[in-house]
Amino acid sequence: FLHGSAGYQLSRDGRALLQKMDGMERAAAGIATWQARAGQAARVRISAGTWTGHALARALPRIWSPNASWLPEFLQSNNVMDLARGEIDIGMRNARPEQPWLAGRRTNTIHYAGYAKGPEITAWIGAARDGAATRSAAWVERHHGSEIATTANDPQLALAMAEAGLGRVVLPCFIGDGRAGLQRLGDPIEELQSEEWLVSHQDARHQAPIRAALDALARYLSAPDRFA
Repeated sequence: FLHGSAGYQLSRDGRALLQKMDGMERAAAGIATWQARAGQAARVRISAGTWTGHALARALPRIWSPNASWLPEFLQSNNVMDLARGEIDIGMRNARPEQPWLAGRRTNTIHYAGYAKGPEITAWIGAARDGAATRSAAWVERHHGSEIATTANDPQLALAMAEAGLGRVVLPCFIGDGRAGLQRLGDPIEELQSEEWLVSHQDARHQAPIRAALDALARYLSAPDRFA
């Protein structure tokens, strides 16, 4: 880039690179179209956090069938994976994307609450230092740091500890409400309420397999009976 009074502009090398990248993008789109026409399912990489990833895996028969034009590849990650660099094709996010090269579709609102085997359990389960820096982990540390009895670096381990009666844990209500051995302790935590967004690259979303995956995911995630 060149930096001048008008801001940043592409240099000669930058313009040349942009032209080459445009050719790469057209080639990738052409391959996806060819795969669809040849009857081959195109792999679509979908990133989601722990609990949304589990929910999508369990609901896969409602979302996808083996004769679909796309093949789902789920990547569980609590970190934001890069759509622009092609690390994934579709990402689940908790806010509208701000980058102009990303397109987003809001699907639902996610609520969180505290859960334990019973109200008599007052200790909390926190996140280990090498665990994911999630908003729920930060909330527990901020509001109940002195009451943390044990920690885990994985949300599934924390859930197992809660089911064993070792402490309280914060879970999305669509997960916690379905665990027979846990009780919801109080109303949803307003501070943790978040939006749910399906995010893809502005250009890649027009490719037939990615478009089909986006539509199928949106139908499930937006369904009124999703949390039933």
